[in-house]
Amino acid sequence: MNVFNKMHQGDLYHPDDQQVAAIQQRCLEKLYDYNQTRPSAGPERQRLLQEMFAEIGLGCYVEPPLHANFGGHHVHFGRGVYANFNLTLVDDTHIYVGDWTMIGPNVTLATAGHPILPELRQQGYQYNLPIHIGRNCWLGAGVIVLPGVTIGDNVVIGAGSVVTKDLPDNVVAFGDPCRVVRPVNEHDREFYTRERKIDPKLLG
Repeated sequence: MNVFNKMHQGDLYHPDDQQVAAIQQRCLEKLYDYNQTRPSAGPERQRLLQEMFAEIGLGCYVEPPLHANFGGHHVHFGRGVYANFNLTLVDDTHIYVGDWTMIGPNVTLATAGHPILPELRQQGYQYNLPIHIGRNCWLGAGVIVLPGVTIGDNVVIGAGSVVTKDLPDNVVAFGDPCRVVRPVNEHDREFYTRERKIDPKLLG
């Protein structure tokens, strides 16, 4: 089995493989260019994102600086995804983000891990597990999502949470470790925050 198969199947491998390093360097050159763009360079940013990401849907906005191990090479964004400053994508394997998901500042989506056993870490071994994030989610500022986690649709994750396990659809979750606190419910159709009411006209 070659190193590229191991990268995407959760097997232990050495990330300093020369073939891997060569691809990674090319990806990081494009990422560097993206992070040097001016705020007015919208079309140039979109062109670069199309080149950098595995998939990126219409209407996505990724605020520089963006940090990514492979420059987004293994990242799949649906339509209308918004990512604020300092998104960190540890994209050694695939990251999937559904349509209309919003990502706050300083969020980390980390697919890579290292063995607990120190003898294996000393040898430089790594493994990767994909991350799946559903549609219409909101990840608050500073959220960390760990390798292999799947997050359902319409999930809100509170700021500073560390997501270590899968989350189902239609829930509000927060904490370290992150846990489900409640479902998205009828109260949320009436109030957008605390006791501030939603104008019914906004819901059609």
